[in-house]
Amino acid sequence: MFRSLHMKLVMILILLITSLMTVVGAFLMISVTNFYINDFYEQMSETFADPSFADALRSEAAQENGAQRLQSLLELYSGTLGINSRSRNYYILDGKTCEFLAGSDEAGGRSLEQTANLLTARNGSSGYESDIAANYMDVAVPVSGGDNSYIIYIRDNRSAVSSLNGELLLIVLQALLVGLLVSVLLSFLLAKTMIDPSVKLTQGAERIAGGNFEEVLEVDSTDEIGVLTTTFNDMARVMHDTIDAVENERSKLDALFLHMTDGVVAYDGSGALIHCNPAAVAMLDRAPEDCVYSELFEPICPFERVMSMRRGDYAESELTVGERSVELYFAAFADEETGGVLIVLHDVTEHRKTEERRREFVANVSHELRTPLTNIRSYAETIRDADGDIPRETENSFLDIVISETERMTHIVQDLLTLSRLDSGRSEMVMARFPFGEAIDSVLRSIALEAQRHKHELTHEYSEHLPLIMGDRGRIEQVMLNILSNAVKYTPDGGHIRVTAGDAGETVWMEVSDDGIGIPAKDRERIFERFYRVDKARSRESGGTGLGLSIATEIVQRHNGTLRLVDRKGPGTTVRLELPVMQSEAREVLS
Repeated sequence: MFRSLHMKLVMILILLITSLMTVVGAFLMISVTNFYINDFYEQMSETFADPSFADALRSEAAQENGAQRLQSLLELYSGTLGINSRSRNYYILDGKTCEFLAGSDEAGGRSLEQTANLLTARNGSSGYESDIAANYMDVAVPVSGGDNSYIIYIRDNRSAVSSLNGELLLIVLQALLVGLLVSVLLSFLLAKTMIDPSVKLTQGAERIAGGNFEEVLEVDSTDEIGVLTTTFNDMARVMHDTIDAVENERSKLDALFLHMTDGVVAYDGSGALIHCNPAAVAMLDRAPEDCVYSELFEPICPFERVMSMRRGDYAESELTVGERSVELYFAAFADEETGGVLIVLHDVTEHRKTEERRREFVANVSHELRTPLTNIRSYAETIRDADGDIPRETENSFLDIVISETERMTHIVQDLLTLSRLDSGRSEMVMARFPFGEAIDSVLRSIALEAQRHKHELTHEYSEHLPLIMGDRGRIEQVMLNILSNAVKYTPDGGHIRVTAGDAGETVWMEVSDDGIGIPAKDRERIFERFYRVDKARSRESGGTGLGLSIATEIVQRHNGTLRLVDRKGPGTTVRLELPVMQSEAREVLS
Protein backbone atom coordinates (compact mmCIF):
# COMPACT_ATOMS: atom_id res chain seq x y z
CA MET A 1 0.00 0.00 0.00
CA PHE A 2 2.87 2.36 0.86
CA ARG A 3 4.57 1.92 -2.47
CA SER A 4 1.32 2.27 -4.32
CA LEU A 5 0.46 5.58 -2.67
CA HIS A 6 4.07 6.72 -2.98
CA MET A 7 4.03 6.07 -6.72
CA LYS A 8 0.77 7.97 -6.99
CA LEU A 9 2.39 10.98 -5.30
CA VAL A 10 5.45 10.74 -7.57
CA MET A 11 3.29 10.46 -10.68
CA ILE A 12 1.14 13.40 -9.59
CA LEU A 13 4.18 15.62 -9.03
CA ILE A 14 5.79 14.45 -12.29
CA LEU A 15 2.61 15.14 -14.20
CA LEU A 16 2.29 18.52 -12.50
CA ILE A 17 5.84 19.61 -13.31
CA THR A 18 5.76 18.13 -16.80
CA SER A 19 2.49 19.84 -17.56
CA LEU A 20 3.75 23.12 -16.17
CA MET A 21 7.01 23.01 -18.13
CA THR A 22 5.17 21.93 -21.28
CA VAL A 23 2.80 24.87 -21.01
CA VAL A 24 5.64 27.29 -20.23
CA GLY A 25 7.82 25.94 -23.07
CA ALA A 26 4.97 26.04 -25.58
CA PHE A 27 4.06 29.56 -24.47
CA LEU A 28 7.68 30.73 -24.82
CA MET A 29 8.14 29.17 -28.27
CA ILE A 30 4.88 30.53 -29.58
CA SER A 31 5.69 33.93 -28.12
CA VAL A 32 9.19 33.94 -29.68
CA THR A 33 7.81 32.85 -33.06
CA ASN A 34 5.07 35.50 -32.98
CA PHE A 35 7.59 38.15 -31.91
CA TYR A 36 9.97 37.24 -34.71
CA ILE A 37 7.16 37.24 -37.32
CA ASN A 38 5.75 40.55 -36.10
CA ASP A 39 9.22 42.08 -36.00
CA PHE A 40 9.90 40.89 -39.57
CA TYR A 41 6.74 42.43 -41.00
CA GLU A 42 7.13 45.66 -39.00
CA GLN A 43 10.71 45.96 -40.24
CA MET A 44 9.70 45.37 -43.86
CA SER A 45 6.72 47.67 -43.62
CA GLU A 46 8.73 50.56 -42.12
CA THR A 47 11.54 50.17 -44.64
CA PHE A 48 9.39 50.02 -47.77
CA ALA A 49 7.11 52.74 -46.42
CA ASP A 50 10.04 55.18 -46.16
CA PRO A 51 9.39 57.81 -48.90
CA SER A 52 13.06 58.29 -49.68
CA PHE A 53 13.62 54.57 -50.07
CA ALA A 54 10.48 54.17 -52.16
CA ASP A 55 11.51 57.08 -54.45
CA ALA A 56 14.97 55.57 -54.80
CA LEU A 57 13.48 52.24 -55.80
CA ARG A 58 11.26 53.82 -58.49
CA SER A 59 14.16 55.94 -59.77
CA GLU A 60 16.47 52.96 -60.08
CA ALA A 61 13.75 50.86 -61.69
CA ALA A 62 13.30 53.48 -64.43
CA GLN A 63 16.89 53.05 -65.59
CA GLU A 64 17.79 50.85 -68.53
CA ASN A 65 19.51 48.23 -66.37
CA GLY A 66 16.96 48.57 -63.61
CA ALA A 67 17.41 45.10 -62.08
CA GLN A 68 21.15 45.60 -61.47
CA ARG A 69 20.62 49.10 -60.12
CA LEU A 70 17.86 47.84 -57.78
CA GLN A 71 20.23 45.11 -56.64
CA SER A 72 22.87 47.71 -55.86
CA LEU A 73 20.36 49.77 -53.90
CA LEU A 74 19.12 46.75 -51.91
CA GLU A 75 22.71 45.85 -51.08
CA LEU A 76 23.07 49.28 -49.57
CA TYR A 77 19.91 48.68 -47.46
CA SER A 78 20.77 45.06 -46.60
CA GLY A 79 21.44 45.97 -42.99
CA THR A 80 18.11 47.76 -42.65
CA LEU A 81 16.28 44.87 -44.28
CA GLY A 82 18.21 42.24 -42.24
CA ILE A 83 19.56 40.50 -45.34
CA ASN A 84 22.20 37.96 -44.27
CA SER A 85 22.17 35.43 -47.16
CA ARG A 86 21.68 32.56 -44.66
CA SER A 87 18.17 32.89 -43.38
CA ARG A 88 16.91 36.03 -45.18
CA ASN A 89 17.41 36.85 -48.88
CA TYR A 90 16.04 39.30 -51.41
CA TYR A 91 14.99 38.56 -54.96
CA ILE A 92 14.31 40.94 -57.86
CA LEU A 93 11.69 39.45 -60.13
CA ASP A 94 10.10 40.49 -63.38
CA GLY A 95 6.86 42.30 -62.54
CA LYS A 96 4.84 40.42 -65.13
CA THR A 97 6.33 36.93 -65.27
CA CYS A 98 7.95 36.72 -61.76
CA GLU A 99 11.10 35.58 -63.53
CA PHE A 100 14.21 35.82 -61.37
CA LEU A 101 16.42 38.72 -62.49
CA ALA A 102 18.81 39.28 -59.58
CA GLY A 103 19.15 38.71 -55.88
CA SER A 104 21.22 37.54 -52.93
CA ASP A 105 20.40 33.85 -53.54
CA GLU A 106 20.53 33.10 -57.23
CA ALA A 107 19.98 29.32 -56.79
CA GLY A 108 16.96 29.79 -54.58
CA GLY A 109 15.55 32.53 -56.78
CA ARG A 110 15.22 30.30 -59.77
CA SER A 111 13.04 27.80 -57.84
CA LEU A 112 10.68 30.10 -56.00
CA GLU A 113 7.08 28.89 -55.55
CA GLN A 114 4.21 31.20 -56.16
CA THR A 115 3.13 32.35 -52.68
CA ALA A 116 0.06 34.38 -51.81
CA ASN A 117 2.14 37.54 -51.40
CA LEU A 118 3.75 37.07 -54.86
CA LEU A 119 0.35 36.73 -56.45
CA THR A 120 -0.77 39.87 -54.64
CA ALA A 121 2.31 41.75 -55.94
CA ARG A 122 1.68 40.60 -59.52
CA ASN A 123 -1.75 42.17 -59.22
CA GLY A 124 -0.14 45.49 -58.35
CA SER A 125 -0.48 45.48 -54.53
CA SER A 126 2.10 44.91 -51.82
CA GLY A 127 1.91 41.48 -50.16
CA TYR A 128 2.42 41.54 -46.39
CA GLU A 129 0.23 38.56 -45.44
CA SER A 130 1.56 36.39 -42.59
CA ASP A 131 1.03 32.62 -42.53
CA ILE A 132 2.01 31.26 -39.08
CA ALA A 133 1.67 27.69 -40.31
CA ALA A 134 4.25 28.21 -43.10
CA ASN A 135 7.94 27.51 -42.58
CA TYR A 136 8.92 30.88 -44.03
CA MET A 137 8.09 34.59 -43.94
CA ASP A 138 7.92 36.69 -47.15
CA VAL A 139 7.10 40.14 -48.41
CA ALA A 140 6.44 41.01 -52.08
CA VAL A 141 6.48 44.71 -53.13
CA PRO A 142 5.82 45.80 -56.77
CA VAL A 143 8.15 48.59 -58.06
CA SER A 144 7.49 50.47 -61.33
CA GLY A 145 9.72 52.98 -63.10
CA GLY A 146 9.13 54.18 -66.60
CA ASP A 147 8.26 51.21 -68.73
CA ASN A 148 9.88 48.77 -66.34
CA SER A 149 8.05 46.85 -63.59
CA TYR A 150 9.69 44.69 -60.96
CA ILE A 151 8.79 42.81 -57.80
CA ILE A 152 11.11 42.98 -54.82
CA TYR A 153 10.59 39.74 -52.89
CA ILE A 154 12.06 39.32 -49.38
CA ARG A 155 11.97 35.75 -47.96
CA ASP A 156 13.04 34.51 -44.49
CA ASN A 157 13.24 30.72 -43.84
CA ARG A 158 12.86 31.11 -40.02
CA SER A 159 16.10 29.32 -39.27
CA ALA A 160 16.85 31.89 -36.56
CA VAL A 161 13.47 31.18 -34.95
CA SER A 162 14.10 27.43 -35.10
CA SER A 163 17.52 27.85 -33.51
CA LEU A 164 16.10 30.02 -30.76
CA ASN A 165 13.24 27.58 -30.11
CA GLY A 166 15.74 24.74 -29.94
CA GLU A 167 17.66 26.62 -27.27
CA LEU A 168 14.45 27.29 -25.39
CA LEU A 169 13.47 23.60 -25.61
CA LEU A 170 16.84 22.59 -24.19
CA ILE A 171 16.38 25.04 -21.31
CA VAL A 172 12.86 23.69 -20.67
CA LEU A 173 14.11 20.08 -20.66
CA GLN A 174 16.87 20.96 -18.23
CA ALA A 175 14.35 22.70 -15.97
CA LEU A 176 12.03 19.69 -16.28
CA LEU A 177 14.81 17.33 -15.22
CA VAL A 178 15.52 19.44 -12.17
CA GLY A 179 11.80 19.58 -11.39
CA LEU A 180 11.50 15.80 -11.61
CA LEU A 181 14.34 15.36 -9.15
CA VAL A 182 12.68 17.84 -6.81
CA SER A 183 9.34 16.00 -7.18
CA VAL A 184 10.93 12.68 -6.19
CA LEU A 185 12.45 14.27 -3.10
CA LEU A 186 9.16 15.92 -2.19
CA SER A 187 7.29 12.65 -2.68
CA PHE A 188 9.47 10.98 -0.05
CA LEU A 189 8.80 13.83 2.36
CA LEU A 190 5.07 13.67 1.69
CA ALA A 191 5.11 9.90 2.03
CA LYS A 192 6.69 10.20 5.46
CA THR A 193 4.15 12.72 6.70
CA MET A 194 1.03 11.37 4.99
CA ILE A 195 1.43 7.71 4.05
CA ASP A 196 2.57 6.42 7.45
CA PRO A 197 -0.60 7.68 9.21
CA SER A 198 -2.65 6.37 6.30
CA VAL A 199 -1.05 2.93 6.71
CA LYS A 200 -1.93 2.95 10.41
CA LEU A 201 -5.52 3.94 9.59
CA THR A 202 -5.67 1.16 6.98
CA GLN A 203 -4.42 -1.41 9.47
CA GLY A 204 -6.97 -0.16 11.98
CA ALA A 205 -9.73 -0.42 9.38
CA GLU A 206 -8.63 -3.99 8.58
CA ARG A 207 -8.82 -4.90 12.26
CA ILE A 208 -12.31 -3.40 12.47
CA ALA A 209 -13.31 -5.30 9.33
CA GLY A 210 -12.10 -8.46 11.07
CA GLY A 211 -14.29 -7.71 14.08
CA ASN A 212 -11.58 -6.35 16.43
CA PHE A 213 -12.87 -3.12 17.95
CA GLU A 214 -10.72 -3.16 21.09
CA GLU A 215 -7.39 -1.73 19.83
CA VAL A 216 -7.18 2.08 19.72
CA LEU A 217 -4.92 3.93 17.24
CA GLU A 218 -2.26 6.20 18.72
CA VAL A 219 -2.66 9.92 17.95
CA ASP A 220 0.79 11.36 17.07
CA SER A 221 -0.15 14.88 15.98
CA THR A 222 -2.77 17.58 16.33
CA ASP A 223 -3.09 18.37 12.64
CA GLU A 224 -5.74 17.09 10.26
CA ILE A 225 -4.22 13.56 10.36
CA GLY A 226 -4.42 13.59 14.14
CA VAL A 227 -8.02 14.78 14.04
CA LEU A 228 -8.77 12.04 11.51
CA THR A 229 -7.18 9.39 13.77
CA THR A 230 -9.17 10.62 16.77
CA THR A 231 -12.36 10.58 14.72
CA PHE A 232 -11.50 7.08 13.51
CA ASN A 233 -11.15 5.85 17.11
CA ASP A 234 -14.50 7.44 18.00
CA MET A 235 -16.07 5.89 14.93
CA ALA A 236 -14.74 2.44 15.87
CA ARG A 237 -16.19 2.77 19.37
CA VAL A 238 -19.58 3.94 18.11
CA MET A 239 -19.58 1.23 15.44
CA HIS A 240 -18.82 -1.39 18.08
CA ASP A 241 -21.73 -0.23 20.24
CA THR A 242 -24.02 0.01 17.22
CA ILE A 243 -23.12 -3.46 15.94
CA ASP A 244 -23.73 -4.94 19.38
CA ALA A 245 -27.14 -3.26 19.54
CA VAL A 246 -27.99 -4.32 15.99
CA GLU A 247 -26.92 -7.91 16.68
CA ASN A 248 -29.08 -8.00 19.79
CA GLU A 249 -32.08 -6.66 17.91
CA ARG A 250 -31.37 -8.99 15.00
CA SER A 251 -31.22 -11.98 17.33
CA LYS A 252 -34.54 -10.95 18.83
CA LEU A 253 -36.12 -10.53 15.41
CA ASP A 254 -34.67 -13.80 14.11
CA ALA A 255 -36.01 -15.64 17.13
CA LEU A 256 -39.35 -13.90 16.76
CA PHE A 257 -39.67 -14.64 13.04
CA LEU A 258 -38.44 -18.20 13.48
CA HIS A 259 -40.71 -19.20 16.34
CA MET A 260 -43.77 -17.02 15.92
CA THR A 261 -46.93 -18.87 15.01
CA ASP A 262 -47.99 -16.27 12.44
CA GLY A 263 -46.34 -16.34 9.04
CA VAL A 264 -44.34 -13.39 7.76
CA VAL A 265 -43.37 -12.86 4.11
CA ALA A 266 -41.46 -9.77 2.93
CA TYR A 267 -40.72 -8.55 -0.61
CA ASP A 268 -38.55 -5.67 -1.77
CA GLY A 269 -39.67 -2.88 -4.07
CA SER A 270 -39.12 -5.02 -7.17
CA GLY A 271 -41.15 -7.92 -5.82
CA ALA A 272 -38.18 -10.15 -4.97
CA LEU A 273 -38.50 -12.29 -1.83
CA ILE A 274 -36.58 -11.00 1.20
CA HIS A 275 -37.83 -13.13 4.06
CA CYS A 276 -40.17 -16.07 4.62
CA ASN A 277 -40.34 -17.63 8.09
CA PRO A 278 -41.10 -21.34 8.73
CA ALA A 279 -44.69 -20.61 9.77
CA ALA A 280 -45.36 -18.97 6.39
CA VAL A 281 -43.76 -21.90 4.56
CA ALA A 282 -46.06 -24.29 6.40
CA MET A 283 -49.18 -22.18 5.81
CA LEU A 284 -48.49 -21.70 2.10
CA ASP A 285 -47.39 -25.33 1.71
CA ARG A 286 -44.50 -24.46 -0.60
CA ALA A 287 -40.76 -23.83 -0.44
CA PRO A 288 -39.54 -20.24 0.17
CA GLU A 289 -38.16 -19.94 -3.37
CA ASP A 290 -41.61 -20.76 -4.72
CA CYS A 291 -43.33 -17.97 -2.76
CA VAL A 292 -43.57 -15.64 -5.77
CA TYR A 293 -45.80 -12.61 -5.17
CA SER A 294 -47.23 -12.54 -8.69
CA GLU A 295 -48.33 -16.16 -8.38
CA LEU A 296 -49.61 -16.15 -4.80
CA PHE A 297 -50.88 -12.71 -3.89
CA GLU A 298 -51.18 -10.57 -7.05
CA PRO A 299 -54.76 -11.71 -7.82
CA ILE A 300 -55.73 -11.02 -4.18
CA CYS A 301 -54.02 -7.66 -3.65
CA PRO A 302 -51.97 -6.09 -6.51
CA PHE A 303 -48.38 -5.26 -5.62
CA GLU A 304 -48.60 -1.66 -6.81
CA ARG A 305 -51.66 -1.07 -4.69
CA VAL A 306 -49.82 -2.19 -1.56
CA MET A 307 -46.75 -0.11 -2.43
CA SER A 308 -48.92 2.99 -2.74
CA MET A 309 -50.36 2.61 0.76
CA ARG A 310 -49.58 5.22 3.37
CA ARG A 311 -47.88 4.43 6.67
CA GLY A 312 -50.35 2.78 9.01
CA ASP A 313 -52.67 1.58 6.23
CA TYR A 314 -53.13 -2.10 5.49
CA ALA A 315 -55.26 -4.39 3.38
CA GLU A 316 -56.94 -7.53 4.67
CA SER A 317 -57.85 -10.59 2.67
CA GLU A 318 -58.06 -14.37 2.90
CA LEU A 319 -56.39 -17.25 1.10
CA THR A 320 -57.38 -20.91 1.02
CA VAL A 321 -54.50 -23.39 0.79
CA GLY A 322 -55.85 -26.92 0.59
CA GLU A 323 -58.10 -27.32 3.64
CA ARG A 324 -56.40 -24.44 5.47
CA SER A 325 -57.86 -20.95 5.77
CA VAL A 326 -55.28 -18.16 6.06
CA GLU A 327 -55.99 -14.51 6.81
CA LEU A 328 -53.64 -12.10 5.00
CA TYR A 329 -52.63 -8.61 6.10
CA PHE A 330 -50.78 -6.51 3.48
CA ALA A 331 -48.76 -3.40 4.39
CA ALA A 332 -45.96 -1.35 2.83
CA PHE A 333 -42.78 -0.59 4.75
CA ALA A 334 -40.38 2.37 4.24
CA ASP A 335 -40.93 4.36 1.03
CA GLU A 336 -41.68 3.34 -2.52
CA GLU A 337 -38.07 3.45 -3.70
CA THR A 338 -36.27 1.61 -0.87
CA GLY A 339 -39.15 -0.21 0.79
CA GLY A 340 -41.30 -3.16 -0.06
CA VAL A 341 -44.32 -5.19 0.97
CA LEU A 342 -44.83 -7.07 4.23
CA ILE A 343 -47.47 -9.78 4.48
CA VAL A 344 -48.58 -11.30 7.79
CA LEU A 345 -50.35 -14.66 7.55
CA HIS A 346 -52.63 -15.88 10.32
CA ASP A 347 -53.92 -19.45 10.25
CA VAL A 348 -57.61 -19.28 11.15
CA THR A 349 -58.42 -22.87 10.23
CA GLU A 350 -58.75 -24.04 13.81
CA HIS A 351 -60.50 -20.82 14.76
CA ARG A 352 -63.07 -21.36 12.03
CA LYS A 353 -63.45 -24.98 13.07
CA THR A 354 -63.77 -23.93 16.70
CA GLU A 355 -66.39 -21.36 15.79
CA GLU A 356 -68.23 -23.97 13.77
CA ARG A 357 -67.97 -26.45 16.62
CA ARG A 358 -69.13 -23.83 19.09
CA ARG A 359 -72.17 -23.02 16.99
CA GLU A 360 -72.81 -26.70 16.47
CA PHE A 361 -72.24 -27.30 20.19
CA VAL A 362 -74.76 -24.63 21.20
CA ALA A 363 -77.22 -25.92 18.65
CA ASN A 364 -76.76 -29.51 19.83
CA VAL A 365 -77.06 -28.60 23.51
CA SER A 366 -80.17 -26.58 22.76
CA HIS A 367 -81.65 -29.43 20.77
CA GLU A 368 -80.68 -32.10 23.28
CA LEU A 369 -82.25 -30.13 26.13
CA ARG A 370 -85.27 -28.96 24.16
CA THR A 371 -86.34 -32.50 23.19
CA PRO A 372 -86.66 -33.88 26.75
CA LEU A 373 -88.10 -30.60 27.99
CA THR A 374 -90.75 -30.75 25.29
CA ASN A 375 -91.61 -34.32 26.24
CA ILE A 376 -91.72 -33.51 29.95
CA ARG A 377 -93.98 -30.53 29.35
CA SER A 378 -96.27 -32.47 27.03
CA TYR A 379 -96.81 -35.37 29.43
CA ALA A 380 -97.07 -33.08 32.45
CA GLU A 381 -99.74 -30.97 30.74
CA THR A 382 -101.59 -34.14 29.72
CA ILE A 383 -101.65 -35.38 33.33
CA ARG A 384 -102.75 -31.95 34.58
CA ASP A 385 -105.51 -31.50 31.99
CA ALA A 386 -106.83 -35.04 32.53
CA ASP A 387 -107.77 -34.09 36.10
CA GLY A 388 -107.79 -37.69 37.25
CA ASP A 389 -109.71 -39.03 34.26
CA ILE A 390 -106.89 -41.15 32.84
CA PRO A 391 -106.20 -44.64 34.14
CA ARG A 392 -103.65 -45.05 36.87
CA GLU A 393 -101.44 -47.26 34.69
CA THR A 394 -101.39 -44.64 31.91
CA GLU A 395 -100.58 -41.90 34.40
CA ASN A 396 -97.74 -43.95 35.83
CA SER A 397 -96.46 -44.59 32.29
CA PHE A 398 -96.46 -40.86 31.60
CA LEU A 399 -94.66 -40.21 34.87
CA ASP A 400 -92.07 -42.85 33.98
CA ILE A 401 -91.46 -41.01 30.68
CA VAL A 402 -91.09 -37.71 32.54
CA ILE A 403 -88.61 -39.33 34.95
CA SER A 404 -86.72 -40.92 32.01
CA GLU A 405 -86.48 -37.60 30.17
CA THR A 406 -85.38 -35.91 33.40
CA GLU A 407 -82.64 -38.49 33.84
CA ARG A 408 -81.63 -37.91 30.23
CA MET A 409 -81.34 -34.18 30.87
CA THR A 410 -79.43 -34.87 34.06
CA HIS A 411 -77.03 -37.10 32.11
CA ILE A 412 -76.50 -34.36 29.49
CA VAL A 413 -75.85 -31.74 32.16
CA GLN A 414 -73.47 -34.04 34.02
CA ASP A 415 -71.54 -34.71 30.81
CA LEU A 416 -71.32 -30.99 30.12
CA LEU A 417 -70.13 -30.33 33.67
CA THR A 418 -67.54 -33.10 33.31
CA LEU A 419 -66.20 -31.58 30.08
CA SER A 420 -66.16 -28.14 31.69
CA ARG A 421 -64.13 -29.43 34.65
CA LEU A 422 -61.74 -31.26 32.36
CA ASP A 423 -61.26 -28.18 30.18
CA SER A 424 -60.66 -25.91 33.17
CA GLY A 425 -58.38 -28.38 34.93
CA ARG A 426 -60.59 -28.48 38.04
CA SER A 427 -61.32 -32.20 37.63
CA GLU A 428 -58.68 -33.93 39.73
CA MET A 429 -57.65 -37.50 39.06
CA VAL A 430 -57.45 -39.80 42.08
CA MET A 431 -54.38 -41.79 41.15
CA ALA A 432 -53.88 -45.24 42.62
CA ARG A 433 -52.60 -48.64 41.53
CA PHE A 434 -55.28 -51.08 40.44
CA PRO A 435 -55.50 -54.26 38.35
CA PHE A 436 -56.22 -53.46 34.73
CA GLY A 437 -57.90 -56.84 34.18
CA GLU A 438 -60.29 -56.38 37.13
CA ALA A 439 -61.38 -53.03 35.71
CA ILE A 440 -62.27 -54.72 32.41
CA ASP A 441 -64.16 -57.46 34.28
CA SER A 442 -66.17 -54.85 36.18
CA VAL A 443 -67.16 -53.04 33.01
CA LEU A 444 -68.12 -56.28 31.27
CA ARG A 445 -70.42 -57.19 34.15
CA SER A 446 -72.04 -53.75 33.95
CA ILE A 447 -72.75 -54.00 30.22
CA ALA A 448 -73.72 -57.68 30.11
CA LEU A 449 -77.46 -57.16 30.68
CA GLU A 450 -77.63 -54.44 28.02
CA ALA A 451 -75.85 -56.71 25.56
CA GLN A 452 -78.26 -59.54 26.33
CA ARG A 453 -81.20 -57.22 25.79
CA HIS A 454 -79.94 -56.59 22.26
CA LYS A 455 -79.16 -60.30 21.83
CA HIS A 456 -75.46 -59.58 21.27
CA GLU A 457 -72.77 -62.18 21.70
CA LEU A 458 -70.27 -60.58 24.10
CA THR A 459 -66.93 -62.39 24.31
CA HIS A 460 -63.58 -61.50 25.82
CA GLU A 461 -60.01 -62.77 25.65
CA TYR A 462 -57.19 -61.56 27.86
CA SER A 463 -54.81 -62.88 30.47
CA GLU A 464 -55.78 -63.03 34.12
CA HIS A 465 -52.37 -61.66 35.01
CA LEU A 466 -52.52 -58.23 33.42
CA PRO A 467 -50.27 -55.79 35.33
CA LEU A 468 -51.31 -53.22 37.85
CA ILE A 469 -51.50 -49.72 36.41
CA MET A 470 -51.43 -46.25 37.94
CA GLY A 471 -54.54 -44.18 37.30
CA ASP A 472 -58.00 -43.10 38.35
CA ARG A 473 -59.91 -46.40 38.24
CA GLY A 474 -63.32 -44.78 38.16
CA ARG A 475 -62.39 -42.59 35.18
CA ILE A 476 -60.73 -45.48 33.33
CA GLU A 477 -63.79 -47.67 33.82
CA GLN A 478 -65.94 -44.76 32.59
CA VAL A 479 -63.90 -44.77 29.35
CA MET A 480 -64.18 -48.55 28.97
CA LEU A 481 -67.93 -48.45 29.63
CA ASN A 482 -68.39 -45.72 27.04
CA ILE A 483 -66.57 -47.76 24.40
CA LEU A 484 -68.57 -50.88 25.16
CA SER A 485 -71.85 -48.95 25.33
CA ASN A 486 -71.27 -47.51 21.87
CA ALA A 487 -70.52 -51.01 20.53
CA VAL A 488 -73.78 -52.30 22.02
CA LYS A 489 -75.85 -49.32 20.81
CA TYR A 490 -74.57 -49.12 17.25
CA THR A 491 -74.44 -52.84 16.51
CA PRO A 492 -77.69 -54.30 15.10
CA ASP A 493 -79.40 -56.79 17.41
CA GLY A 494 -77.79 -60.18 17.35
CA GLY A 495 -74.33 -58.84 16.66
CA HIS A 496 -70.93 -59.89 17.97
CA ILE A 497 -68.81 -57.83 20.34
CA ARG A 498 -65.32 -58.98 21.27
CA VAL A 499 -63.06 -57.53 23.97
CA THR A 500 -59.31 -58.26 23.93
CA ALA A 501 -56.56 -56.88 26.15
CA GLY A 502 -52.89 -57.30 26.85
CA ASP A 503 -49.67 -55.56 27.81
CA ALA A 504 -46.56 -54.55 25.90
CA GLY A 505 -43.65 -53.41 27.98
CA GLU A 506 -44.65 -50.32 29.89
CA THR A 507 -48.15 -50.05 28.38
CA VAL A 508 -51.43 -51.96 28.57
CA TRP A 509 -54.14 -52.01 25.95
CA MET A 510 -57.73 -52.97 25.38
CA GLU A 511 -59.59 -53.35 22.07
CA VAL A 512 -63.36 -53.51 21.56
CA SER A 513 -64.43 -54.90 18.17
CA ASP A 514 -67.93 -55.21 16.79
CA ASP A 515 -69.57 -56.10 13.50
CA GLY A 516 -71.99 -53.19 13.62
CA ILE A 517 -72.73 -50.32 11.25
CA GLY A 518 -69.13 -49.09 11.33
CA ILE A 519 -67.88 -45.53 10.81
CA PRO A 520 -67.47 -44.04 7.31
CA ALA A 521 -63.96 -42.89 6.37
CA LYS A 522 -65.01 -39.24 6.17
CA ASP A 523 -66.21 -39.29 9.81
CA ARG A 524 -63.34 -41.21 11.40
CA GLU A 525 -61.22 -38.12 12.14
CA ARG A 526 -64.11 -36.28 13.84
CA ILE A 527 -65.64 -39.14 15.81
CA PHE A 528 -63.94 -37.93 19.04
CA GLU A 529 -65.25 -34.36 18.71
CA ARG A 530 -67.94 -33.09 21.04
CA PHE A 531 -71.53 -33.68 19.92
CA TYR A 532 -70.30 -35.21 16.68
CA ARG A 533 -72.41 -38.17 15.61
CA VAL A 534 -72.27 -40.12 12.39
CA ASP A 535 -76.03 -40.63 12.27
CA LYS A 536 -77.66 -37.98 14.46
CA ALA A 537 -81.19 -39.40 14.18
CA ARG A 538 -80.13 -42.90 15.17
CA SER A 539 -77.90 -41.55 17.93
CA ARG A 540 -80.78 -39.71 19.56
CA GLU A 541 -82.99 -42.78 19.24
CA SER A 542 -80.37 -44.78 21.11
CA GLY A 543 -79.96 -42.07 23.76
CA GLY A 544 -76.60 -40.78 22.62
CA THR A 545 -75.51 -37.16 23.05
CA GLY A 546 -72.19 -37.21 21.19
CA LEU A 547 -70.26 -36.30 24.36
CA GLY A 548 -69.17 -39.74 25.55
CA LEU A 549 -66.14 -40.22 23.29
CA SER A 550 -64.97 -36.63 23.77
CA ILE A 551 -65.08 -37.12 27.56
CA ALA A 552 -63.30 -40.46 27.19
CA THR A 553 -60.61 -38.82 25.07
CA GLU A 554 -60.02 -36.09 27.67
CA ILE A 555 -59.70 -38.69 30.45
CA VAL A 556 -57.28 -40.84 28.46
CA GLN A 557 -55.14 -37.84 27.58
CA ARG A 558 -54.96 -36.95 31.29
CA HIS A 559 -53.51 -40.44 31.81
CA ASN A 560 -50.96 -39.89 29.01
CA GLY A 561 -52.63 -42.58 26.93
CA THR A 562 -54.31 -42.82 23.53
CA LEU A 563 -57.80 -43.66 22.32
CA ARG A 564 -58.14 -44.33 18.63
CA LEU A 565 -59.88 -46.26 15.88
CA VAL A 566 -58.05 -49.26 14.45
CA ASP A 567 -58.04 -49.76 10.71
CA ARG A 568 -59.64 -53.07 9.83
CA LYS A 569 -61.20 -54.93 6.95
CA GLY A 570 -64.89 -55.73 6.74
CA PRO A 571 -67.84 -54.14 8.55
CA GLY A 572 -67.83 -52.96 12.13
CA THR A 573 -65.55 -50.86 14.32
CA THR A 574 -62.50 -51.52 16.49
CA VAL A 575 -61.57 -49.02 19.21
CA ARG A 576 -58.19 -49.35 20.93
CA LEU A 577 -57.34 -47.93 24.37
CA GLU A 578 -53.67 -47.72 25.39
CA LEU A 579 -52.45 -46.59 28.84
CA PRO A 580 -49.02 -46.42 30.46
CA VAL A 581 -48.45 -48.75 33.38
CA MET A 582 -46.79 -45.95 35.38
CA GLN A 583 -47.67 -42.28 35.22
CA SER A 584 -44.83 -39.73 35.17
CA GLU A 585 -45.85 -38.32 38.56
CA ALA A 586 -45.99 -41.81 40.04
CA ARG A 587 -42.55 -42.68 38.67
CA GLU A 588 -41.07 -39.63 40.38
CA VAL A 589 -42.70 -40.61 43.72
CA LEU A 590 -41.59 -44.22 43.51
CA SER A 591 -38.03 -43.29 42.62
